Amino acid sequence: MSKPKVLVCAHPEYGLIWAKDEIVSLLGPIAELVPFTSKSREEFYADCKTKYDGVVGIYRHSDSALAIGVFDKDLIEHLPSSVKYVCHNGAGYDQVDVAACSARGIQVSHTPGAVDDATATNAAFLIISALRQFSYGEKMARSGLWKGPKWTPASDPEGRVLGIIGMGGIGKALARRMLGFNMKIIYYNRSPYSPAPDFPCTYIDNMNNLLAQSDVVSLNLPLNANTKGSFGKAQFDKMKDGACLVNTARGAVVVEEDLIAALESGKLACAGLDVYPEEPKINPILQKMDQITILPHLGTETRDTQKKMEVQVVYNLISALTGKGLINLVKEQRV
Repeated sequence: MSKPKVLVCAHPEYGLIWAKDEIVSLLGPIAELVPFTSKSREEFYADCKTKYDGVVGIYRHSDSALAIGVFDKDLIEHLPSSVKYVCHNGAGYDQVDVAACSARGIQVSHTPGAVDDATATNAAFLIISALRQFSYGEKMARSGLWKGPKWTPASDPEGRVLGIIGMGGIGKALARRMLGFNMKIIYYNRSPYSPAPDFPCTYIDNMNNLLAQSDVVSLNLPLNANTKGSFGKAQFDKMKDGACLVNTARGAVVVEEDLIAALESGKLACAGLDVYPEEPKINPILQKMDQITILPHLGTETRDTQKKMEVQVVYNLISALTGKGLINLVKEQRV
């Protein structure tokens, strides 16, 4: 009996760096691995009728977007009719049109949990760097200007209130880290976390109340139709004067022009950003601001976390192909 085909949809130069052995040893015995060779979306569409025909599962790495773009409605509609599973390497799956997949009977999985520690560490760095103005200090030191002409004393994290919007796995991991800096943790979800987190924190049932109380606001929520552009002027106006915003979620959650206005006016004293609406492009205005720390979406960019994510995708495929269903089915498709 022939083995089901799995398309390993990852950029040949960038994707699947750390778990190649696991893919071959764990997935190889139960599936025929089909390499991704398409260099453009048009070529991918043609390949779906030939070399990718009969594929049942797709291992989807974000780096494949460099060649064929995201898995939007148009791409989903061009997939072979045989495709039953799209297993995405990433906790956030806004690059996959889940509704289009559901319309074709395709199930989608992602990699929650695997990204929690690395992304939380990233957010913790951004909080400390933004409050202490380490990014500006490093810029001056590397320029031979010592502390520089505009240096003023920064802020300590100790005793500050950290408001977490979206207390999922990443939010909880961040909270545990920042308790080590003696920050007070408050959080907002649609409902209190159950069971209650095993560390000191307070649930706030209204986001406006959280914004009014927080010295630092951390965005830890997914990007979808409800959250896109959901954090803008109205939310900044409700924050404390001189507060700090940290975003390791998705750039499009924030209205960027409103963020810039809040920073320019001094409503926000500082910010830490890892994500942007038009990645890999970063707004030049943000690049020139000394009071913010910016990173090029490094949330999960560690070899350890990348391997955990890749292996989690493999186990989702194994589970699906052996009749047990996807382990990490996205919430929109859960019954």
